[in-house]
Amino acid sequence: MKSLDADLIIVGGGLVGAALAAALANTPLSVLLLEGRPPALDFPADTWDARIYAISRASRRLLTDIGAWGRLDPARLQPVAEMRIFGDDGRAQLGFAAPEAGVDELAVILENRALQRALWLTVNEAPNVRVLCPAQPAALQIDADAAHLTLADGATLSARLVVGADGAHSWVRGQRGIQVAKRPYGQSGVVANFECEKPHRGVAHQWFFEDGVLAWLPLAGQRMSMVWSCGDALRDELLALDAVALAERVAVAGGRRLGYLHQIGKTAAFPLQLNHVAHLVEARLALVGDAAHTVHPLAGQGVNLGFGDVAELARILIAESPQRCGDYLVLRRYERARREPVYLMQTVCDGLQKLFNNPNPLLKAARNLGLGLTDRQSWLKHRLVRHAMDA
Repeated sequence: MKSLDADLIIVGGGLVGAALAAALANTPLSVLLLEGRPPALDFPADTWDARIYAISRASRRLLTDIGAWGRLDPARLQPVAEMRIFGDDGRAQLGFAAPEAGVDELAVILENRALQRALWLTVNEAPNVRVLCPAQPAALQIDADAAHLTLADGATLSARLVVGADGAHSWVRGQRGIQVAKRPYGQSGVVANFECEKPHRGVAHQWFFEDGVLAWLPLAGQRMSMVWSCGDALRDELLALDAVALAERVAVAGGRRLGYLHQIGKTAAFPLQLNHVAHLVEARLALVGDAAHTVHPLAGQGVNLGFGDVAELARILIAESPQRCGDYLVLRRYERARREPVYLMQTVCDGLQKLFNNPNPLLKAARNLGLGLTDRQSWLKHRLVRHAMDA
């Protein structure tokens, strides 16, 4: 075999792609990480990113192991001590508390940009990882010996394995013609951050309405982040409101549990869609993160599924010799290990979205009854909490 530029090329330097590169640092594997534009490493301390994530215990363990967690500012991390979920009949509710599961926190809320910065700094210190940025892929060919990637500037790269970590609209996936079943939800996630009159005490709230799902996630300090998953009409209505009107609308929708709100930063929206990919691997190719799957955000597990991909793929690659990192039988072990947890999370989130986004009065009664019954089953709640934390 002729000389290769690397053992593997990771296309996409977002959270999942950068995490994979960091997870492979200081191993015999040589890694190329391709990213179209560098992330911002400096940002005003008095601003807050509208994109936030609830990091599970399993994801935190991965981020700690690869050296990224210690680079985060503890003052901007918010542990979730409790989760309160409300049905759409005004009475049914379900609560989860960390002490019930014997832990200090259910999750940790942090900003996308802070985590991206921590991962990027970690990757740039890895002796076996080379970052190409900006780099735009233009063509991908795979033969029996290697994957060959041509960049927009004409440069060519070759490796034993190409990993697509390039998001829900994956270029890598498209180049290989991998089928993906797409089902738009007809909803968007509207996001905004607010300062709160009352302290949130680390409690996350979620309301299921007939026209969508509203989540309040606690941020560090007396602040919270809103994610309102809703149809196009409500999305447009919310986006048209000025900061004062939006803050009032959100406060009223949540029963003023945090008092009056004051918006900080801008409002944004992104479309919601379920993507189910036919297969995650081929010889010399693997998909991770949103390139491999997307889920409805009502459970806040999208990025955690991606980090689960990273942990499993890195574990398998590190255990093999670099010469075998692109072998189909090696990559199939990754695909088999991830199929069940991904399918389970997609099924649960999709089922809940369908169940609560349905005006049928019989279903309304059943779903609210189910919330109440679950709340009274301590053993079931304990299992649900443990599963979410280990996702």
